[in-house]
Amino acid sequence: MNKIREFLNMVDFGHSLFALPFAYLGAFLAVQGMPSWPQLGWITLAMVSARTAALCLNRLIDRHIDRANPRTSDWTLAAGRLPLSLVWFLVFFFFILLFYSASRLNPLCLKLSPLAVLALWLYSYTKRFTWCCHLLLGMAIGLGPVGAWFAITGTPDWQPVILGMAVACWIAGFDSMYACQDIEFDRDHALYSIPARFGIKGALLFSAIFHIFTIVLLLLNGLILNLGLFYYSGVAFVAIILFYEHGIVKPGDLSRVNFASFKINHYVGLIVFIMALLDIFL
Repeated sequence: MNKIREFLNMVDFGHSLFALPFAYLGAFLAVQGMPSWPQLGWITLAMVSARTAALCLNRLIDRHIDRANPRTSDWTLAAGRLPLSLVWFLVFFFFILLFYSASRLNPLCLKLSPLAVLALWLYSYTKRFTWCCHLLLGMAIGLGPVGAWFAITGTPDWQPVILGMAVACWIAGFDSMYACQDIEFDRDHALYSIPARFGIKGALLFSAIFHIFTIVLLLLNGLILNLGLFYYSGVAFVAIILFYEHGIVKPGDLSRVNFASFKINHYVGLIVFIMALLDIFL
């Protein structure tokens, strides 16, 4: 039971709220209606499996870095509270679940699933050589709505790429802000991040720019897919949330960065998803 608790703590299933609503949105927008329940089930399993495997992998690859960082030294693998062999087993187990889920959706999803694995695997190394790691994380998570659209249509359409880009910019924005906590550690250990390269003021500027692009791309998504007032109201609400987020984190005061980066952003995907559903069904 202790191992189960440690595993659940390590993967933090609550953070699935960042990616799942946008993945569901991609599925609903693909048909401008209700996908079948089996399709939604396999999409859910694929998303949860991919996220869980990716997070286990990231914690494995970064465990030495996390152990040296005072902020993360008590994390599960950094503190050695789970066997490495068990976590490696879980990485491959959940990637197999991802492949199986993809195979149950359609042949295109199965063919593309190794690319998703590659993106998730490579991201964990990016902080060792590029400050663009935040955007690469966003791109990996932004594959969710694109993959969900393909899961429904079975064809490589271009329309969901806009939504995927919006998700990528949104993730990159709050991850750049979150990384400000580790600026000194990153610089001392030759790690790459936007704060380490451009300072806290520069990182918050990058974060704001990413979030401006998020809103622009969400609006463009609505125009391309002929969405209506409910959807645009949701985007407006998200813009207010992001504006508030940047108002409470300042270069000289990072005391609310965790609240701004994670607590507030839990609601972004849910708001856009719910308001888009109102547009589709009402």
